[in-house]
Amino acid sequence: MNKFTLATIALTFFSFAKTQAQVTFKPGIHAGVNVSKITNTDLGSKTDFYLGGFGALKLGKVYTLQPELTYSRQGGKGPAYMLATQSNQNIDVSLQYISALTINKFNFTPNIYALAGPFADILIADDIKVNSNNTVRNFSKGEDVDFGVVAGLGYSLKNGIAFEARIKKGFTNAYINYSDESGDGNNLVFQFGAAYTFGKK
Repeated sequence: MNKFTLATIALTFFSFAKTQAQVTFKPGIHAGVNVSKITNTDLGSKTDFYLGGFGALKLGKVYTLQPELTYSRQGGKGPAYMLATQSNQNIDVSLQYISALTINKFNFTPNIYALAGPFADILIADDIKVNSNNTVRNFSKGEDVDFGVVAGLGYSLKNGIAFEARIKKGFTNAYINYSDESGDGNNLVFQFGAAYTFGKK
């Protein structure tokens, strides 16, 4: 084996090692405020919160694959038509989900990034109140699983802290109004929060 062959093997090895060194995995946590609404209804927005964890698999300078598991409180509130009284009543819809998200992050700069990906939300609790009464006959939750997409922008600091704004849109019925055929609605959530990635320096 001549010197040229040895040099070629060594160069290939170090190039491969350098490429692999760019692949990192770091866990993290995030939390923030949900401003949610149920579309296609007269209900207004509802403010609540979300919190969860993630694992950031950085595959290069530009792209990071980030699976997330999040607890999210969503819903809507405001006037809605109630068949039993044939009048508008104040409704407070509270829906609690465990969200499994597959986030794709793309860095425009070392600090600024965009994110997008699909999610599947599993409904773990629901509560629909009418004028503080829990028993409602013509309103109900929708599907137990909500599928949709999320997109947003973020700004990260060198110490691992990041600030994000996201839009989360569901595609399945989250709420059903039996007295109005147009009352079925989907989840729409605006999220504003912060994240912390462990292991950054």
